[in-house]
Amino acid sequence: MANILYPLHVAIQVSSLEKAEAFYSHIVGLKKVNRQLTFPGTWYQIGEFQLHLIVSDWATNPNREAKWGRHPHITFAIDDLDQVKLDLTKQQVPFQMSSSGRAALFVKDPDGNTIELLQVKS
Repeated sequence: MANILYPLHVAIQVSSLEKAEAFYSHIVGLKKVNRQLTFPGTWYQIGEFQLHLIVSDWATNPNREAKWGRHPHITFAIDDLDQVKLDLTKQQVPFQMSSSGRAALFVKDPDGNTIELLQVKS
């Protein structure tokens, strides 16, 4: 069994790199990093963690249920859930509040990948 120390990256499938980059760069606010691979994709650095967007046909045929929190997702810690809700509403980006009662919401990127934004204590 492996001794897991910390996450390195999560790779998700996207159908349009342009739409995905617009979402992750401008709505979520992540910073792109250089990568040395030849297949289409974009890497983002978040502290010691990376998010990898990989262009794939899978993203155009998702089969997902109504509660976004039950979908495969990535969770990012945030410090101000109220501000995030205001920003998403202003940008007309749909989201679902966590049904667990936690200070968290779920948002989808242009390909239907789910992102959880969870408020942590500072």
